[in-house]
Amino acid sequence: MEEQRVLDGVGVAEFDERVYRLLLRQPGRRTAELAAALGVTSSRVRPALRRLAEAGLLRRTGPGGYEPVSPEAALGWLVDRRRLETEASLARVRTTVGDFAQLYHSGRMWAEPAGVVEILSGEDAVKRQMTELARSVTTELLCFDSPPYLGRPDASHDTNESELEDTRDLLARGVDIRVVYCPGSLDRPGRMETLLRLAEEGERSRFLPRLPFKLRIADRRIGLLPLVDGVYDNIALLHPSRLLDALIELFDVYWERGQPLTGDSPPADDRPAEEDLLVLRLLNSGLKDEAIGRHLGVSTRTATRKIAAVVERLGVTTRFQAGVEAAARSWL
Repeated sequence: MEEQRVLDGVGVAEFDERVYRLLLRQPGRRTAELAAALGVTSSRVRPALRRLAEAGLLRRTGPGGYEPVSPEAALGWLVDRRRLETEASLARVRTTVGDFAQLYHSGRMWAEPAGVVEILSGEDAVKRQMTELARSVTTELLCFDSPPYLGRPDASHDTNESELEDTRDLLARGVDIRVVYCPGSLDRPGRMETLLRLAEEGERSRFLPRLPFKLRIADRRIGLLPLVDGVYDNIALLHPSRLLDALIELFDVYWERGQPLTGDSPPADDRPAEEDLLVLRLLNSGLKDEAIGRHLGVSTRTATRKIAAVVERLGVTTRFQAGVEAAARSWL
């Protein structure tokens, strides 16, 4: 039956323990006899005997001769020495915990930033992070869209053309995009038509009268949230946490409340003119006459007349009733 190895805890190797056990059972054996009994060469036994002597388990009696020291004393001393060495090693480790922690947090700032929330300050830092977010997203992008807008990394401003290009790139990569817009989202002339084109191409979008703040969440693992209303050069960068989970749930609540940007197409014989549909969508988004006029490329007075004509054509008397009736007809 093979004997269980127990002395590795005090630094004795497996073969050395076999030599030691043999000498305990058969004291007085010389190197050649030990080698023969163990089935190895003498050249392997000699280093083992020297190591056992250095550990205090054997004493040398002459050339090639060793005898065991009393195990009670020798092993007791080895155990005490190992315990003291271990305690000293652990104490050294404890004194360096702070150094290793600093290295850990420093490394995570590059590979996986530490903590739940990071604060990014300065317009350039925010632009870089926004660009990196757009490049790294792979499956899903959730957004609350409202002014003010940051602009692009090259210091240019967003345009309808650049928005089409950027969003199409995300859609081509298979990213599921869900955006909740508000009336302020449509201040840029022509953006309503841009959003309608993106909706036709795959972006899922909805409207609400107001949003609590701007928000972007990529792949449910990174979130960007401005810290101050009206300012977009200080943002919170959120990492996986209950806080990020709560913002995802908040997005889902607002998404369910939102009005889809596009609805089922009405029958051809019942379909209003494209301009009338655009007026209804702009009206339903909560825009005032002046903003609707900018989107239509007409004066505020002309926009008011067009709105009145659409309301009358629907056979209702108020703008609110026009929205309800248009929704009932699946025009919105």
